Order: sequence, then C-alpha cells, then structure tokens
Amino acid sequence: MSVIGVAGAGAWGTALANAAAAAGNDVVLWMRDPDQATTLAATRMNERFLPGVRLHENIRPTSDLSDLAEARTVLLVTPAQTTRSMTAALMPILPNDVPLVLCAKGIERGSNSFLSDIVTEIRPGAPVAVLSGPSFAHDVARGLPTAVTLACRDAILAGELANALSGPTFRVYHRTDVRGVEIGGAAKNVLAIACGAVAGRGLGESAKAALIARGFAELLRFARAYGGEAETLMGLSGLGDLVLSCSTAQSRNFAFGLRLGQGLSPEAASGGKLVEGAATASALVALAKAESVDVPIAEAIGQVLAGTCSLDQAIEALMTRPIKSEQWG
Repeated sequence: MSVIGVAGAGAWGTALANAAAAAGNDVVLWMRDPDQATTLAATRMNERFLPGVRLHENIRPTSDLSDLAEARTVLLVTPAQTTRSMTAALMPILPNDVPLVLCAKGIERGSNSFLSDIVTEIRPGAPVAVLSGPSFAHDVARGLPTAVTLACRDAILAGELANALSGPTFRVYHRTDVRGVEIGGAAKNVLAIACGAVAGRGLGESAKAALIARGFAELLRFARAYGGEAETLMGLSGLGDLVLSCSTAQSRNFAFGLRLGQGLSPEAASGGKLVEGAATASALVALAKAESVDVPIAEAIGQVLAGTCSLDQAIEALMTRPIKSEQWG
C-alpha cells in the first residue's frame, strides 16, 4: 500500500493526505478544480481550506480522476451526499480489489442508505472500510496527536489499512464493525447540533452534559437496532467523536447549532456551508422510526430544521417527557 489515493481536497481530505504521506506512503490527492490542483502543486499550500499548513512532499495533487488508478487504497473524502456519484465515477477506474475507505460522516437523504451499503451496491464484492473518530482537520494536518478507528469486515485488511495510515502522530485503531463506526460518525453530527443549540440558548453546562449523555443513549439504541456493536460506540468512533463534536465551535455542526440557539434560521445558521448533521437528521429519524427506536433528541432537531416546531418548543417537549428509569439500550 505504498500509493494511497485521496479523493477530495477540502480540509479533511488534505489533512488525511498529509497524515498518509507522513506514514510513509506516496499520495495522489484528487480535486475537481484543475486550477486549484495546479496552484496546490506549485505553492504546496491549500490556503482555502487549511491556511498555514504545508502539503507533504510525498503528495501529488491532480484534477484527473484516472490518476487514482495507481493507488492501492483510495480514501473517499467528499461530502456524504456525494458518495453515490463519486463511487460510480470511480467504478471504471479502480480494480475491484482496491479498498474504498469512506471518510465522510452521514446517511444518504432520500434513500436513507448507509454509505457503506451504497458503495457495496455499486461495487459488489469490493472491499469497503470506514474511517471515523474524534479528529479536527487542522489538528491532523498540523501533526497534533490524534487517534481514530477504521472498520472493515475483513479483519486482516482492517489491520493492514490501519497500519498503512498510522504515522508518528496519527494512530489508527481497527475493528470489523463497519456499521457501528459509520453510525457513530453520522449520529454524533445530529447530536452536536443539539449541543450547539443548548449553548447558543445559554442553557448552561449542566444541560449540555445531560444532552451528551442522553444523546449517547440514543446513539447506542440506534446502532444496536442496525447491527452495530456497543463496544464500538463506546470507543473513539462513538463516544470519543461525540464528546469532541459536542464541546467546541470548531465542530461545524456544533457551530451551526450555536447559531440556531442564538435565533438564526437554519439557512442563515449554515452560512452557505455544508452541515452534514443537518443533511443527515431526517434520514436518521426515518431509520429510527422504521425500527421503533426512541430518538427524541434527534427527532427534536429534525423538527426544528424542518420548521415544524421552534427551538423553545423542542426544548419544552424534551423536558416534559414522562419520567422513567434511565435506560441505555
């Protein structure tokens, strides 16, 4: 796995490219814009997404998707809602034995499909893995210590991929629970919006801590219903990522919720930027209802985003739910 492809040169894609190169790999970094690729190759700086961070010397920027054909592993680091189109575009380029590692966090709207299922549908029999965990792009790109989880149903391949991507400051643990890892990444984004809204409303740290704890209970129930393992959700890709995303405005989802709590509309709160949790909320709630899983916090966020209730009404509904024994499963 000496050549690793990275499809997507936003902040996270560039950061992962740097991490993969620091781990001793040659990296092909693909982006849509030919001018951006030319500039990045010349300046070695992705000023739009990661200002001040220099691109590793072992990274080759390109705008030609076919250049990824030389990679023995490809990290797909484009938005979750583009997973279907990007996988289809890569289908004629990548041999069927090349693993596709999903690095976006979300559930496809409309079909309510998990991202790994989309890839398997388009590339039947090809290996698919999911990379997730508590990680901000700027931290990873700057070489600050970070640990994440990679899951692949093939245990041997999971270990090989984790070893290939692990470097001096980027530690990759591995599991075989693909569903658990991808649910942890998708669901925590929705819950981070809720935590941001609590902060924006000035409801205090006690309320935020309670929301994280009860949100984690929702996450566990949902994951179990869809075959995820509780041990996975208690690790980096579940609890670890949830705590990070619910604690700081560095998280785009938390920052979006913060602005909602301050009274902005969903459109204004997004600032024209992609918010994966907002895109995922309705799909997560629909999947939960299909399996009769109780997810009141996610439902409340879904209603606020859909405009069917106000934030204050959602808070009141959560606080007036029937008193019952604390449950985790």
